[in-house]
Amino acid sequence: MTARWTFAAALTVAASLAACSAEPSAPVAGDAYVRLAAVPGRPAAGYFLLHGGAGDATLVQVEAPGAARVELHTSRMTGNGMATMDSLPSVRVPARGSVAFVPGAQHVMLFGLPASVVPGGTLPLTLRFADGSAVRADARVIAAGDAAPE
Repeated sequence: MTARWTFAAALTVAASLAACSAEPSAPVAGDAYVRLAAVPGRPAAGYFLLHGGAGDATLVQVEAPGAARVELHTSRMTGNGMATMDSLPSVRVPARGSVAFVPGAQHVMLFGLPASVVPGGTLPLTLRFADGSAVRADARVIAAGDAAPE
């Protein structure tokens, strides 16, 4: 092995290790799925895990092709034991933190999805942030009674 090759190999390994440990500068979305409504014409629900980037971010909008309207929501229990949903204007994503959009908590409501959105397909979601940046998450589409994807 030559000294030149050894130096080049060391640089390659160092660059690979740096890339593995590098934190994303912007938020990243993963594990996205959309559960269709049991009753046709009712809204679907979207879920995903949002990982914060290097700085705090604020999610202000989610878009889906063909949807008439998409809203950020949260579920909560009322004093009488009933569940209710509230619309959210935005969701804070802490730097290097995670925010879960899951059933029974924060989620996305998708109104008026086209008939072409069917179980087994994929629906691209565009997550828009207050600073003007956007992140795409390809959501698996599942039927109302299906188990959540793992």
